[in-house]
Amino acid sequence: MSALKTDVLVVGAGPAGSTVARYAALQGLDVTMVERRSRVGVPVRCGEFMPSIEEIRDMFPASADLEELFDTPSGLRRREIEAIRLVTPKGRAYDIPFQGYSTDRDRFDQHLASLAVSAGAELITSCAFQRREGGLFQTSEGPIEAKVLVGADGPGSRVAREMGLPLPKSPYPAVTAQAEGDFEPVLTMFFGGIAPGAYGWIIPKDGGANVGVGHNPRLAERSTSEYFRRFAADQGFNLRGGLGGKHVPAQGPMSPIHGEGVLTVGDAAGHVMAVNGGGVPLAMIGGRLAAEAIAGHLHRGEPLSLYEDACRRVLFPRLRSAAWTKLLADTFAFGSDLRTEWCMLSLGRRRMAKMLRCRFPFP
Repeated sequence: MSALKTDVLVVGAGPAGSTVARYAALQGLDVTMVERRSRVGVPVRCGEFMPSIEEIRDMFPASADLEELFDTPSGLRRREIEAIRLVTPKGRAYDIPFQGYSTDRDRFDQHLASLAVSAGAELITSCAFQRREGGLFQTSEGPIEAKVLVGADGPGSRVAREMGLPLPKSPYPAVTAQAEGDFEPVLTMFFGGIAPGAYGWIIPKDGGANVGVGHNPRLAERSTSEYFRRFAADQGFNLRGGLGGKHVPAQGPMSPIHGEGVLTVGDAAGHVMAVNGGGVPLAMIGGRLAAEAIAGHLHRGEPLSLYEDACRRVLFPRLRSAAWTKLLADTFAFGSDLRTEWCMLSLGRRRMAKMLRCRFPFP
């Protein structure tokens, strides 16, 4: 079988991969994006909350042109969110003003993939990346020859493993489901009460909510799905459909995230806010930075290392702060409900608001 030839091969059609594909195609490059699933974004495996542009800019002030990047159609905004509520093991609630909206991640991801295709990228579904073999990249649908390979295939990235780049260590397992009912326009996060090191969430939508549980695997005694069933029973959820699961990087950004002819983006690069598990805004910001570096490399011979330089400037400061905060929480707060309660009470609303926005809580 003759190999398909392309400038850029993007593995994974989530927010990171679709953003790389879109902006690389807009730079005049020939882009092929492969997705192992038959439908982009299906099944939904994670939370469905997006911060407002103002919140993203506040968290990552070095990012630019956010209005153009996050121009989301109104039909994808399922519920406007006014605050994040943090609930202690004993039920004490701290409401922190925080603007954003919930969405349907399947439709959201499909929208981003359609933008990439409209820009000129080719999307091949039901196509899994397998390995590098000589000068070709083997996939389940045949060999592909590419000048640059992009791993946008999650924290267990096959691209990173095959190309010798680091993977996130000990990512947190998480499961999510859809619940029916009316919920306040508040994203609620529960700490403690489920299991040591576990947290739960309710992300309200129009006529329902995305609900889920994640936990620190080092403190786990049972499976994530067992913790979720306990959480769902306590909250009295009326669930529809099944559970979706994924792993969430929680150690901070990886380095290096580039090699000879290869980059990793999104979850594969550890670009996740460790304090709250949010990754979509970072996937899109990092995806555009990756596309700019790829275009500079292929058009002008610039080094791909400029991508990591840009991430260090735009994303790393707050991501590292969040990772340090998460490490402190794991060490001092999440060993027992008593410690979690005491730590949240000691921090108070102001410091927890700083943590949510990826700032170090002290002083």
